[in-house]
Amino acid sequence: MRRLVLVVSALVLIGGGAVIWLTRATPLPPESIAGLPGDAARGEDVFWVAGCASCHAADGAEGAARLILTGGQRFPSDFGTFVAPNVSTHPEAGIGDWTFAEFANAVQRGVSPEGAHYYPAFPYTAYALAAPQDIADLWAFWQGLPAADTVPPGHDVGFPFSLRSGVGVWKALFAQDGFQVDADDPEVLRGRYLVEALGHCAECHTPRTALGGLDRSQWMAGAPDPGGSGRVPGLTPATLTWSQDEIAQYLNDGFTPDFDSVGGHMVSVVRNLAETTEADRRAIAAYLKALPPRP
Repeated sequence: MRRLVLVVSALVLIGGGAVIWLTRATPLPPESIAGLPGDAARGEDVFWVAGCASCHAADGAEGAARLILTGGQRFPSDFGTFVAPNVSTHPEAGIGDWTFAEFANAVQRGVSPEGAHYYPAFPYTAYALAAPQDIADLWAFWQGLPAADTVPPGHDVGFPFSLRSGVGVWKALFAQDGFQVDADDPEVLRGRYLVEALGHCAECHTPRTALGGLDRSQWMAGAPDPGGSGRVPGLTPATLTWSQDEIAQYLNDGFTPDFDSVGGHMVSVVRNLAETTEADRRAIAAYLKALPPRP
């Protein structure tokens, strides 16, 4: 009996240790972000490509109001409804009292200043591929954004998804560990970085598994709309037959080659990309034309 108790106790300890290890929050190595000088002018371009305003500005915000990151937008999913938080420079309601290291860990590792996991509705698995210098530049730009004291409601997520520790297991299973498309052309490589890392386009345009991870075998092939209405279109050459020029133009003004106009969430995406350079819009288009066609 004593031996049985010892064996069971050992198994419990081993199992508990494994759970703690799998669910732990792992921040960035401090040396990877130490001493990086930020350039606010470059950070503005990162801000728009990364789509920060699309989620964190108030719903329906226009013009300069898109720089007031009050949060509050709701994002339904199979796991519950996630609510964008206030990430303005307000020291209490927002993230105004964060350090750069805390910001980088949130953006690239999904780890809060308290060491908790953020839900992957925040696309940190894509941002993890971003260059640390771009994150430093983004932080420098962030310091000049207005503060707002709005406090949005919390997420509406039921058990067991309300247990944040489980996100650690999800990260171990689904966190992105590299780029998905091989390329040699410098323009395609730039587009790959903009699409797969900063732009996190696959978050909407790639289908997901039952546990919410991206199905990379169907990269950018389209997916059900997470809100339950319709479908997000595929962007591979199997379905997106526009030329590189036509794609780049659409990303600038929102007009399709047949004179239709952008709708839905893409309205905000086009607004963001219209703030970037023509070269970057063409690079995104070059990347999309280089994707393996997946119907």
